[in-house]
Amino acid sequence: MSRVPGYTAFPSVDALHAELDAAAAAHPDLVRIRHIGTSRLGEPLRVLTVGDGPADAVVIGGPHPNEPVGFRTVTALITLLCQDAALRARLGYRWHFLACADPDGARLNEGWYGRPGDRRAYAEHFYRPDLADQVEWTFPLSAGDYRFDRTLPETAALMRLMDEVEPSFVCSLHNGEHQGAFFYLNRDDATLAHRLAELPGLEGLPLHHGEPELPGSQPIAPAVHATPSGARVGAAFGAGASSADYAARFGALHLVTEVPMWADERVSDRTETGTGHQEIVAAATAARRELIDTLETALSSVAEDLTVRSPFRRSTEATLRTFRTLTEQADESLPGPDRPATVAERFDHRQSVHLFRLRLLGTFLRMLDAEIAAGNPTPAIRTQRRLLAERFDRWVQEAETDSPSSATEIRKLVAVQLGAVLLAAAS
Repeated sequence: MSRVPGYTAFPSVDALHAELDAAAAAHPDLVRIRHIGTSRLGEPLRVLTVGDGPADAVVIGGPHPNEPVGFRTVTALITLLCQDAALRARLGYRWHFLACADPDGARLNEGWYGRPGDRRAYAEHFYRPDLADQVEWTFPLSAGDYRFDRTLPETAALMRLMDEVEPSFVCSLHNGEHQGAFFYLNRDDATLAHRLAELPGLEGLPLHHGEPELPGSQPIAPAVHATPSGARVGAAFGAGASSADYAARFGALHLVTEVPMWADERVSDRTETGTGHQEIVAAATAARRELIDTLETALSSVAEDLTVRSPFRRSTEATLRTFRTLTEQADESLPGPDRPATVAERFDHRQSVHLFRLRLLGTFLRMLDAEIAAGNPTPAIRTQRRLLAERFDRWVQEAETDSPSSATEIRKLVAVQLGAVLLAAAS
């Protein structure tokens, strides 16, 4: 972990591929790069392989395009493995790195990759597809009467890679925003889970003790959860299974790493507040409902004028439906007997409101900008662009006032992810 460089930004897709090419050129007897498929827009999907161990490991970078920490973790780990023959031998793997699982989506986030600590830039240049358009959540799924077979080309390429190498270990590298660090494991391995929980503290990062990312997640250790099944998540949101479900076909250990781009000690503070847990849940749900109503009203006012089938439009429409489902589920599963909420839970619920507001509204504005750029500045589109831009400014200010903490050093995020990969690989 101490050997991770002091990165200051995330690379563009082209810069990332250039770094992979440089590694292959510097170590021609150890590294090879090959194409395993093509993205929806024609980008090559390239896998870099290092080593010749008896077992195989697959590492997935950028499974969501707004989560580029894994780009740097992949390049740092490739460098480490190339330089340290003893480490390669001790781990005993042939490593396969898909450094950027969604290059099409990554290119739509490059506007903020060079300014990773700027929350406004992040929201203005944010893009994330809905669940049913995500590489991570479009593996085939059959659960009772539910079927999902709309596998993306990028996901199909990952499936072919895993079918070919039959991995013993698979890691999907994720990152969040104002959360603490946390992990998902597909095995009830308490020893590994506790060791993973110790890693973030080595870099001064807090663990996430707010609400679990996915309701019903079962803890193995503090901030280490059992991986939820695709049958439960995909079926609820019209998506598919995850990489963890597919890795299970090979009996592979599957690890998900989640690290925060902005760190705040409140995410790990389990001190009780004077506010009831039900009250903070209800307030956050009401704020999400207000957000959905606001954007659905705005969408309705421009719907007849929209002409561009941009990824921003598809994301906006589909994500609004998903968030409506999430909100309805929250209404149906209100907590049981009330208890005092912790500082972490209160902070986490407030941050979820800011996160959803800025993500959704930022993408909505990009959808309107795509219409205007295409020569379709109708009165309705211009009016909503102006009104929503004013609201965006207000919401950015509220988010920055509520959570003025600074961005986490990229080196620390990469170090925690790299350490987690090595710990799991050695377990």
